[in-house]
Amino acid sequence: MKAVIFDCFGVLASDGWLPFKARYFEDNPELNAQATLLNRAVDAGKARYDEFVRQVAEMAGLPEKVAREQIENNIPDERLFAYIRQLKQGHYIGLLSNAGDNWLNDIFTAEQVSLFDAIALSYETGFIKPDAEAYNIIAKRLQVEPLDCIFVDDQPKYVEGAEQAGMQAVLYTNADEFMQKLPALLADS
Repeated sequence: MKAVIFDCFGVLASDGWLPFKARYFEDNPELNAQATLLNRAVDAGKARYDEFVRQVAEMAGLPEKVAREQIENNIPDERLFAYIRQLKQGHYIGLLSNAGDNWLNDIFTAEQVSLFDAIALSYETGFIKPDAEAYNIIAKRLQVEPLDCIFVDDQPKYVEGAEQAGMQAVLYTNADEFMQKLPALLADS
């Protein structure tokens, strides 16, 4: 394997959006579907992030500031970044995320962002995981073939999408389990 590609929310940093969506919309299928569509539109770069926050805050009956704080509760996983520093010595490191804007510098330090050899965010590419083109774009940016990549995500549908695009993939649950699994995958390649 030449490259290890990481998802952002739920892997490199905690995910504020999914808990927010579950807390406020899980019991209302119509609002849940509407919130999902709004999120996908902003991730695809077809809607503005500020408008998305305003709409979901209104749907949840919250002040916009409160909704924004909860959605943007994305804490970096320092242990995982320490491991990525080690991985970088022998592999390209990529970041592929469904993201409605480029707030990487708001979430991560400049040193953490500099660990990535290539970044592909859905709002700028127009392709949302699990679309195969999302995975192909990050592989091209890393100048490797998809079959030379391991993709890491916390969502099963995005892991399956990576596999369908020709990558190996790991379902991420926590840093400890991942750091135990990855060396075996790298050794088998």
